[in-house]
Amino acid sequence: MAEDTGLFGGVFARGGVDTGGRGWLRAMLDTEAALARALERAGLAPAGAGAAVTAAATTAAATLDPAALGGQAALTGNPVPALVRELTRMVPPDAAGAVHQGATSQDIIDTAAMLLARQALTAVTADLAATADGCAGLAAAHRDTLMIGRTLLQQAVPVTFGLVAAGWLTSLDEARQAAGRVAADRLAVQFGGAAGTLASLGTDGPRVAGLLAAELGLSCPLMPWHTDRLRVIDVGAACAGASAALAKIARDVTLLAQPEVGEVREGSGPPDAGGVRRGGSSAMPHKQNPVAAIAILGCTRRVPGLVATLVAAAEQEHQRAAGAWHAEWEPFADLLRLTGSAASWGAELAGRLIVDPGRMRANLDAAHGLPLAEHVSGLLAPALGRVAAHDLVARASAHAVTAGVPLREALLALPELREQLERVGVTQERIDSALDPAGYLGAARQFTDAALAAHARCSK
Repeated sequence: MAEDTGLFGGVFARGGVDTGGRGWLRAMLDTEAALARALERAGLAPAGAGAAVTAAATTAAATLDPAALGGQAALTGNPVPALVRELTRMVPPDAAGAVHQGATSQDIIDTAAMLLARQALTAVTADLAATADGCAGLAAAHRDTLMIGRTLLQQAVPVTFGLVAAGWLTSLDEARQAAGRVAADRLAVQFGGAAGTLASLGTDGPRVAGLLAAELGLSCPLMPWHTDRLRVIDVGAACAGASAALAKIARDVTLLAQPEVGEVREGSGPPDAGGVRRGGSSAMPHKQNPVAAIAILGCTRRVPGLVATLVAAAEQEHQRAAGAWHAEWEPFADLLRLTGSAASWGAELAGRLIVDPGRMRANLDAAHGLPLAEHVSGLLAPALGRVAAHDLVARASAHAVTAGVPLREALLALPELREQLERVGVTQERIDSALDPAGYLGAARQFTDAALAAHARCSK
């Protein structure tokens, strides 16, 4: 779990993403140290300056108080000037000139944000991969497990749980690939100096920028991007995609885990040191809440607003923004943290989900054949025409609901319906076959197998 998470960190700061105050501090110090090394490599700082600043930055990361630096930020509008003063004080005098040389505060914070994004996206993609592996296992194990499909929250036609899990799997793999592309291609150093010209370094600026990028393992952009915030938006979009894929799974689980449905449930796992099991209620001992799914939704519900803030903040004035850049810091950090937490919860959810095929079949059978009305209508359409067949089966379905009888009985009980069925040669045996849910799954198995094959390729 990340540092500085507070009372709600167990839910909203789960996993390997650390964007708290100390995480930001480490990233900013890593940037300052890398800049000193780049300046030395460019011949613009004395020999040993890079190592001296790096050693001081390591010490500062462990000893400086992020909150104290934050308090000093009120004097300058951001915490970098205070950080630079502290770091300069900690290095030998002959290396002090290498601290922050050529940079502006935004260079340090933006580059630190890219370092945080890289760490976060690495953790998120790993947890998405674990979640996808869990879903792949569910899809393979339940390739032929029948259940009722639901559209607009109403019973529709039969599907398989394997198909449901395959849908989860495909979204996760696509979100993981998208996040990987952003991590590989869109995370770049920021190094432009006061107004994006690196004038204080003369003609050496672009070379130092390239060396800084190499030191940090980030891309070197064509030019500084102080007021071009597309990279920030791309990170936000990757987080939004991952969150959407995870939220879909979590929402399905909360619906399927309702006692009235009871088709899945979360595994509680072992109790904690105090004997408390996952999912308990403070007031209702009988409850088994789907905690992982709920936590995912608690995280992902906040993501769209954070992304919207980043997009709104992308409109920035001239060479450096007045306020819009500052508006990014906390939403960006929160977005990474919440996406990381949701992904960590997702890996646990998929790995512990318990499926009840018997309850799925019972719920399907309780619909008394009505979910197969479309199949029966298709059986009659060649002889009666599509509209007439639809209307006939609709009448039988309405009678089945009103009388509380299975669709088969309704089809065969009404004299005028029975006569039409006999006239077109539709026997009871053919109706029974049409009412078998296993015979109306279309390409469910092919789709499931295709998703599993794609996942295997994605995982290589």
